[in-house]
Amino acid sequence: MVIKIIQPSQLVELHLPDGRALSGPRGTQVGEFFKQVKDDFSAPIVAAIINNELHELTYPIDFEATAEPVTMDTADGARIYRRSLVFLLELAFTDLFPKSKLTIDHSVSSGGFYCQVTGRGELFTGELGELKDHMQKLVEEDWLFERKQIPIQDAIEYFRRLGYDDKVRLFSHRQKTYLTVYSLGQYMDYLHGYMVPSTGYLRWFDLKPTKGGFTLQFPRRHAPTQLEPMGDYPKLLNTFRQYGDWLKRLDIDNVGALNDAIKSGRADEIVLVSEALHEQHIADIAQQIVQKNSRIILIAGPSSSGKTTSSRRLAIQLLARGISPFPLELDNYFVNRDKTPIDESGKPDFERLETLDLVRIEEDIEKLLAGEKVQLPRFNFKAGMREVGDVIQLKDGQPLILEGIHGLNPKLIADRWAGSAFRVYVSALTQLNLDRHNRVSTTDTRLIRRIVRDARERGYSATQTIGVWESVRRGEKRHIFPYQENADVMFNSALVYELAALKPLAEPLLRQVQHRSPEFIEARRLLAFLDWFLPLDASLIPANSIVREFLGGSSLKDFKIWRG
Repeated sequence: MVIKIIQPSQLVELHLPDGRALSGPRGTQVGEFFKQVKDDFSAPIVAAIINNELHELTYPIDFEATAEPVTMDTADGARIYRRSLVFLLELAFTDLFPKSKLTIDHSVSSGGFYCQVTGRGELFTGELGELKDHMQKLVEEDWLFERKQIPIQDAIEYFRRLGYDDKVRLFSHRQKTYLTVYSLGQYMDYLHGYMVPSTGYLRWFDLKPTKGGFTLQFPRRHAPTQLEPMGDYPKLLNTFRQYGDWLKRLDIDNVGALNDAIKSGRADEIVLVSEALHEQHIADIAQQIVQKNSRIILIAGPSSSGKTTSSRRLAIQLLARGISPFPLELDNYFVNRDKTPIDESGKPDFERLETLDLVRIEEDIEKLLAGEKVQLPRFNFKAGMREVGDVIQLKDGQPLILEGIHGLNPKLIADRWAGSAFRVYVSALTQLNLDRHNRVSTTDTRLIRRIVRDARERGYSATQTIGVWESVRRGEKRHIFPYQENADVMFNSALVYELAALKPLAEPLLRQVQHRSPEFIEARRLLAFLDWFLPLDASLIPANSIVREFLGGSSLKDFKIWRG
């Protein structure tokens, strides 16, 4: 082998995951390379993974590297598209309504963000049409998203002049001396994360009037260039509004305000009032169940929503009203593993309703409600088979609690009980955003909860938890979210202070994710997100708090209703 010194080539190679390589001039933006292969992928390309790090399409390739296109049907690609679309909406809104304020509130399941306008009344249908037309005009003109770093003090002064107090409060706690901002023409803002190169990428969107505001529609990942019909979600919308009212009571409606409160010594007040609001809502739900005289209580919600603690706190509130509910554990009704349904890839699909023995569930419920003795099953997870469980007989009027991901699916229980059943949907529907334009994803809150709990209770690394999260989310979208409006009541398990409390435990776990692992990009994103929060002393959190289900130290972990 002969090694010699040569002048660097003017060309550089970019290696794709399928073994092909692209060659081009050194310093060429990665997006230019991808134009040669853009038709080979399932959806439009909006970013790139270069040497296992996420980058924008404007990133220059100066050295030989591995590169994977990030498309709109991936989690990162969808976030980049939606974030860029929000910035486009901001610019168009500022152009047309310069004296009003736009707030991006929460997501909707059909694909979109609910938006509110302050400083004036709701936008009329005609005004909403003008706003959409202006956005489409900006798309056609293909404005560039320009990225730059500015000193943090310059950013604070800039947003103070604009009257963006929420951003000023947020940035005043930033540890880094700079801030990365984006510009569209003369309009500049901070958006937490990467952008597409230009507005020409943002072809798929719509604006729909929604009670109290409007919805910015965008494609969902499974159909990245189509918009789904927008259904009604009045219960979910009311739940978010209730949480917004709670935040107003605390005088904390963004992360900057939360950090101010923690720094000023108000952490104990925040915790106590937040927990009191939770307990009040659970007590209200218990009272509704009593008034309806429900014999079946169904509780459902996505992963790490706090279903377990919520259901036990509900049971305690029912006990305080003289009602002793019996928990009928749906996990014990799994079919034997060799009867488990198979998914599209030929693997067992443990998320489908058919993993439960629906016939046996119906038979047992009917006998229990009739006052008969019933031999319950017990599922042996090691053997993958059902075994013989306890013999149970309900007392007169004693209700059943069924908790599980399929709790709101109308096929779970027979029609003859549907009218008397009471359905509770539990999820961490946070509305505490970084600022009015940077929302906190409810999914991120749940993932951080799960990372902390999995590490403590199961010994799982953050890498393992992140690795299965996509599969968990896929099951939720199919089997939980479509039925959430079937609930009689929604319980928002989010607590305004929880990410500040989870931060000290989550950050060390996320930092252990190896750079070479596929989960590294997600871990890095979550670390950047948590960096905005000041830590909160966990010793202030009561033992029956929902957050204790994830932090540890819950007094309800081993709570069981006496069955005598």
